[in-house]
Amino acid sequence: MELHIAKDPQQLSENLAAFISQYIQDVLQKQERFTFALSGGNTPKALYALLAKEPYINMIDWQRVHFFWGDERAVPFEDPRNNARMAYDVLLDKTGTPAENIHVMRTDIAPEAAAAEYEKILHRYFDGQPNTFDLVLLGMGDDGHTLSLFPGLPIVQEKKAWVKAFFLQAQDMYRITLTAPVTNLAASVVFMATGPGKALTLKSVIDGATDPDKYPSQLIRPENGALHWFVDEAAAEALQV
Repeated sequence: MELHIAKDPQQLSENLAAFISQYIQDVLQKQERFTFALSGGNTPKALYALLAKEPYINMIDWQRVHFFWGDERAVPFEDPRNNARMAYDVLLDKTGTPAENIHVMRTDIAPEAAAAEYEKILHRYFDGQPNTFDLVLLGMGDDGHTLSLFPGLPIVQEKKAWVKAFFLQAQDMYRITLTAPVTNLAASVVFMATGPGKALTLKSVIDGATDPDKYPSQLIRPENGALHWFVDEAAAEALQV
């Protein structure tokens, strides 16, 4: 596990944009495509905006990047809460990435059907490969959740399926999510965490006893890949660095 501490969220986004850009370039020197699972929520917005501008927009060969999502709220694409909609608005509409390289989690069909369809796509891409995604970008909630793996829910214990849909009572909506098994087969996983509200949770996740039912972010430990935490000083305050 590598820890990268930035002064503030803006500096974190700038550091991470440089890191991701260089990583994509390095990987594309060795293979034909780069597979990138995006995170939703507010934290990565500034990062996506940076990647869609100079110098990164011209440093990355977007024709060879294939996009996926870590999770999705089962709301229409037009809904501002839709993770794919946010990524299109801030990043994808600007990069010229071919439409066939972009794999959204569908919200125009039943959630369980969308999860099954997505799992098939992932198996088509990754079966027989040493890893699944080249990069999975994740956030962490104040409660320690990541993806749609929320504390105390059965989804945290999923050992086999790569994608699942379930009804999240607390939000009165269905969620579609990658699971820990497929995420832990990635070549690289990057968490972003900012702000003082994350400090005690981050300490528990990184330095505390292993209790993934309480802190699902602890589940994410790539089996044969790299794990990076990009955090700001406020989030890192309680860590023993």
